[in-house]
Amino acid sequence: MFDNKVALVTGASVGIGRAVAHKLAKGGAKIVAVDINEKGLEKLKEELSAYTTEVLIFAGDVSDEARVNEIVADSVEKFGKIDILVNNAALWRCWSSFVETPTEEWKKFIDINVMGVVYFTKAVLPGMLENSYGRIINVSSVAGVYGNANMVHYSATKGAVDAMTKALAKEVTHKNILVNSVCPGSVSPSDNPDMDYSEPSVLSFMGRTGTDMENANLIAFLASDEASYISGQNIQIDGCRKKQ
Repeated sequence: MFDNKVALVTGASVGIGRAVAHKLAKGGAKIVAVDINEKGLEKLKEELSAYTTEVLIFAGDVSDEARVNEIVADSVEKFGKIDILVNNAALWRCWSSFVETPTEEWKKFIDINVMGVVYFTKAVLPGMLENSYGRIINVSSVAGVYGNANMVHYSATKGAVDAMTKALAKEVTHKNILVNSVCPGSVSPSDNPDMDYSEPSVLSFMGRTGTDMENANLIAFLASDEASYISGQNIQIDGCRKKQ
């Protein structure tokens, strides 16, 4: 399904990003894996050797634009192009009221959750435009759709990603570059290595969390040519979420 395709995945060492890397590599893609956790990336590369040896790993902070540009340039030099971008890296573990959330934490969430998406998208988009082909999938959250109390800064950043997705799609879809976002609900703990693991959750009518691989399956579909008429969409994957 992904033969001769090159996929760059951020936040690739754990959770949904790791499952996406597995899914795309198993489908034949060359993988560029980015994460701040270098040891996690090394472990991922070892895992992906079951499918392919064409894997590049880059340790880096997505909020560092110079590092982002360096990663993309090195990847294109090695693989020739980037066909698929999965903007998955994000901060999300937070729980504080709006008045108690420091301004510096707002800035940190914006730098990683919003500007990280901006930097990688700006870095890969010229090549996609030149090739008249691209798939950009942004990993958002239901928090950006409904807004979660005591997670105002997180919700705001994910709402920004959803809006960016819709707006950018209208600029580039005519060039066969499809831009979509997925909005997970409750997801199984990312530190659990079982990509098919779920646990009980009162937040969905299914009564459980979504697995990393269930989220990866949707992302991989949007990255494939089977999703050739889908762009500018924010797709919720939440087990029929109970709105908060």
